[in-house]
Amino acid sequence: MRRQGRSSSAKKKAALAVLGILLAAALCGTAWILLRGGGQGKTDTAGTDQDGRQAEEEGRPAEEDDAAGEETEDQTPEEQLAARVQETLDGMTLEEKVNQLFMVTPEQLTGVGTAVQAGEATRAALEQHPVGGVIYFAQNLQSPDQTRQMLANTSQYGEEAAGFPIFLSVDEEGGQVSRIASNPAFQVPSFEYMSQVGQRGNTQEAYDIGSQIGAYLRDLGFNMDAAPDADVLTNPANEVVKYRSFGSDPQLVASMAETELQGLRDQGIIGMYKHFPGHGGTTADSHQGYAYVEENLEQLMSQALVPFQDGIDKGVQVIMVSHIACPNVTGDNTPATLSSVMITDVLRGQMGFDGMVMTDALNMGAITSQYSSADAAVKALQAGVDMLLMPEDFESAFQGVLQAVSDGRLTEERIDQSVERILRIKLSM
Repeated sequence: MRRQGRSSSAKKKAALAVLGILLAAALCGTAWILLRGGGQGKTDTAGTDQDGRQAEEEGRPAEEDDAAGEETEDQTPEEQLAARVQETLDGMTLEEKVNQLFMVTPEQLTGVGTAVQAGEATRAALEQHPVGGVIYFAQNLQSPDQTRQMLANTSQYGEEAAGFPIFLSVDEEGGQVSRIASNPAFQVPSFEYMSQVGQRGNTQEAYDIGSQIGAYLRDLGFNMDAAPDADVLTNPANEVVKYRSFGSDPQLVASMAETELQGLRDQGIIGMYKHFPGHGGTTADSHQGYAYVEENLEQLMSQALVPFQDGIDKGVQVIMVSHIACPNVTGDNTPATLSSVMITDVLRGQMGFDGMVMTDALNMGAITSQYSSADAAVKALQAGVDMLLMPEDFESAFQGVLQAVSDGRLTEERIDQSVERILRIKLSM
């Protein structure tokens, strides 16, 4: 019996030991589950509650943030860009919008004699007038280092003032019009006249020219170039674009202009086709005064407008309109820059262009001999222009546009249309 008692006691101790082991295992397992799964679940729940409380405090559904994120992910790049453009536009005052419509020289912006640097005067000027762009000429460009510093400062001040990039442009077609390549201090490639390049008809050569120009412009800090020249030389006596045009064959000019533009684009430079509706058929020079072409619309569409239509079909972003009158299209002597027939009806309507339309320089004789700076700016916008290049009197033109909105000659919705086209390019840079 004593042996049996000891055996029973041993069995009880063994059972208790097993029970203790099982209990310990259960406790460990529970802790492990909490650490691995339950803990995470608790953190997520707390985060959700916190997000929910924050959403409630902001007066919106807790699911709104997630929905907005999913909506952005579902949008195409084009839809995302459109949303950014609209958001930016909605946050701008009328004065800020009107400033974006102007591209001026640094002298027009600051009031100095010849601008070769951008310091506090430039910063202050851009704070007062956050213009859409600044265009530079040979007198502003002395050396690579000087140009880089000037453009870097202007870029910084412009973006600080407006909240998005500023166009920094130059007139660098290659050949006859070369503000930079004509200066030995820059040591960049120089090229023959585009008329000579066009005679060879090698589109790869045109691309290489655009690419090389684009590379040195980008290195200096530019983001826009008033090139290529898309004029068809239909009048051999024309001296304005005789050496700047690729030639008299519309299809050849279209191909050469397209590939030069692509070369610029591939280097990150925004190019533009000029000078709509074509300066190659004029005898007079619109820099000096009234210039016109005699062709009717059908004739223009079969010759001078061929490169422009080709560019539009292939996605050109900017077209510069010249001060050439087309009396057999419009029925009057209004320069194309101020003609709703040429811009709204022909360029936008018939040819389908919805990009940015820029005027040729508004300080040229064809404009200043007939119109004040304010009148020219307002009439150009009424005609369908988006960006006003170099008015003779910038402040007068700026105030003139504001006054036109105030008295109803222009609507703010019309201003918005142009600023939207400008922002579409800037927010894609």
